[in-house]
Amino acid sequence: MRPSILRRLLRRVAPTAALALVAAMLGATGAAPPAAAAGGLQQVTGFGANPGNLQMYEYAPASLPANAPLVVALHGCTQTANDYYTNSGWPKYADLWGFAVVFPQTTAANNALSCFGWFDPAEDGRGRGEAASIVQMVEYAKQQYGSDGRRVYVTGLSAGGGMTADLLAAYPDVFAGGSVASGLPAQCATSQAGASGCQTGPQKLTPAQWGDKVRAAHPGYAGPWPRVAIWQGSADYTVYPANATALRDQWTDVWGIGQTPSATDSLPGSTTRSVYDDASGNPAVVTYSVSGMGHGLAVSPGSGAEQCGTTAAYFLNAICSTYHTGVFWGLDRDVPGGGEQLPAPSGLRVTDVSADRVSLSWDAVAGADSYAVRRDGAEVAATSGTTYTDTGLTAGTAYRYSVTALDGSGTPGTASPQVTATTTGGTPARCFTATNYAQVAAGRAHTTGGQVYANGSDQDMGLYNVFVTHTLRESPAGHFVIADAGCAA
Repeated sequence: MRPSILRRLLRRVAPTAALALVAAMLGATGAAPPAAAAGGLQQVTGFGANPGNLQMYEYAPASLPANAPLVVALHGCTQTANDYYTNSGWPKYADLWGFAVVFPQTTAANNALSCFGWFDPAEDGRGRGEAASIVQMVEYAKQQYGSDGRRVYVTGLSAGGGMTADLLAAYPDVFAGGSVASGLPAQCATSQAGASGCQTGPQKLTPAQWGDKVRAAHPGYAGPWPRVAIWQGSADYTVYPANATALRDQWTDVWGIGQTPSATDSLPGSTTRSVYDDASGNPAVVTYSVSGMGHGLAVSPGSGAEQCGTTAAYFLNAICSTYHTGVFWGLDRDVPGGGEQLPAPSGLRVTDVSADRVSLSWDAVAGADSYAVRRDGAEVAATSGTTYTDTGLTAGTAYRYSVTALDGSGTPGTASPQVTATTTGGTPARCFTATNYAQVAAGRAHTTGGQVYANGSDQDMGLYNVFVTHTLRESPAGHFVIADAGCAA
């Protein structure tokens, strides 16, 4: 290909996967063919007017009951629906937990690299283009499967993650939750020229300014807002980690909560989870920072309950992000069924803590056959009584618990409000006051585009120089948050 032609093509292509453009051009002589239905993945035609010229693929387990959840999963640039179906792990949990998955697909007919148009106002706004096509797929699937319209979720990688954020902003009345993996904040760019700047470092906006972009996408909408998970690799040099910080700022502001996490903890794959609770004490926004991971979706091949996916281009071996996203949304416990749902257990309280255990108790629920106890969103026990002691814990660590009553058929009711228990002992939190330059030199922060970000939380600390000073609080080890207002060690 002549250089002049390549330069013209580069100007036409959205740059979310620009680093892969030359390889894509050298490796193919024409547009990639549409994904073929593989195994249980089936193509659907005639799902609507389809103003965005997308293709619809779907997967549903056998004997899917009515009123089950519905998940929409958006691939990244240079990928297909079949790539996402094969490698992401979503079919595993669709079978395990009982829900249908829609896999929208864009092609080179829309974008030379098959990127969703997260940067294009004609494609990513309410009632427009690709966004409207995706919502038409949702409506079609709801009718086809009898899905519960209150439990529709959307997730995506890279350009699919950028479109996910735009869909959550434009259609908060359609999606109850979202998960953005290595993606961009909603309405970060409104042109192809602006997309590159978003990838390497979005605008330095306040949380309120980021939140205003969401509120402007569906004027007059007052809630409820989707619950949002944000996945980001710390070594992602295609969509820089600053985007995760902007996403966190954007959606915490929309929820009306602060940017200081309610709790942080460590997960497998060198992953730090930070939870931001709503006014009721339930997680509204959760960030997952995967240390050392580049650009892609985190997977963890294997047969374990918390393992999923297959490693491939942009599917990186670290942790099963699909499992943790599904737990955050409640897919593991939202079992559909008829009858009246049991109420949430009241009076959940911590009765005792030690270095390696936490004891809980709660009030009985009439009609309950048993109770499911969850720690940090994952079920850890089922008990017929109203007390439980969780053992084998890490000293000096905060854990979050909730309890759900189950009826005689095992159908869960409403989860209780969460309580937090911190085990005794362990390494106490440490505080460090220094210039931005010194914080980076000491390994407590890193730089991107001349800005400094705290390791772990990715909070924006300002310019990389010796004139700006911050106090950082470390807890757990390797996770730092800005604590200029006071740092209780």
